[in-house]
Amino acid sequence: QVQLVESGGGLVQPGGSLRLSCTASGSIFSIYATGWYRQAPGKQRELVAAITSGGTTNYADSVKGRFTISRDNAKNTVYLQMNSLKPEDTAVYYCGAVTTVQPGVPYWGQGTQVTVSS
Repeated sequence: QVQLVESGGGLVQPGGSLRLSCTASGSIFSIYATGWYRQAPGKQRELVAAITSGGTTNYADSVKGRFTISRDNAKNTVYLQMNSLKPEDTAVYYCGAVTTVQPGVPYWGQGTQVTVSS
């Protein structure tokens, strides 16, 4: 069992920055990949960025060069640094994780709202 808690969302102007945090608890030793997803109203949830236990990262084309995913193992936390934010980045952002125990069943955090508006 893994529990994920996100924080760091809020309102920011276009061009601004936010840092999201995802802190994991429970059977964290079994996590082999963690990612950030987002879902805007009326749209499907989409992958934004992911990082594996080995440190490999992947990004959606729409955020490459602007967003950075990183991990602090000592704090059991994954971060998403979001720079040069655009209105189209507005969405609920979710932290997700998959484990070696049930690799096809992801765990999800509660979500945090990011709104980019002037």
